[in-house]
Amino acid sequence: MPRVSAAFYSVAALLLLGGMALGEYMGAHEDFALAPVHAHINLLGWTTMALFGTFYALTARTMSARLAWLNFVLSTVGVLAMIPTLGMLLTSGDSGFWGPIMGATGGVAMLGLLVFLVSVLRELFRARG
Repeated sequence: MPRVSAAFYSVAALLLLGGMALGEYMGAHEDFALAPVHAHINLLGWTTMALFGTFYALTARTMSARLAWLNFVLSTVGVLAMIPTLGMLLTSGDSGFWGPIMGATGGVAMLGLLVFLVSVLRELFRARG
C-alpha cells in the first residue's frame, strides 16, 4: 500500500473516532444541534478520505504521487478546518462572521476533490499496455 493511502486511512480513522465520540456525546446529552458537524466528520472525514486512500491503493503503480499528496494535504486541511468552523457557525449564530470562513474551508476541501478528480481522469484516460 502506498504511504499516501496509509495517510488517508489514518486521518479517516481519527475522524471516524471523533465523529463517533461526538455522536455519543450528543446522544448522551440529547442535544443534536451539532448533527451537521457529526455528518460532515463522518462523510467527508471518514468515508471520503477512506475512499481516496482506496483509490490510490488500487492505482499504486500508475498514480501520480504528487497529485495524491496534494489531494491529501488539501482534503485534510479542508476537513480539519471545516469541522470546527461549522461548529462555531451553528452554535454562535453569527453567519456574518463564520459564513465566509465556512465557505473558504469548504473551498479548500473542494480543491482537494478537484485534485482527486484529476487523478481519476488521469487513470481513466491513461494508455493501457
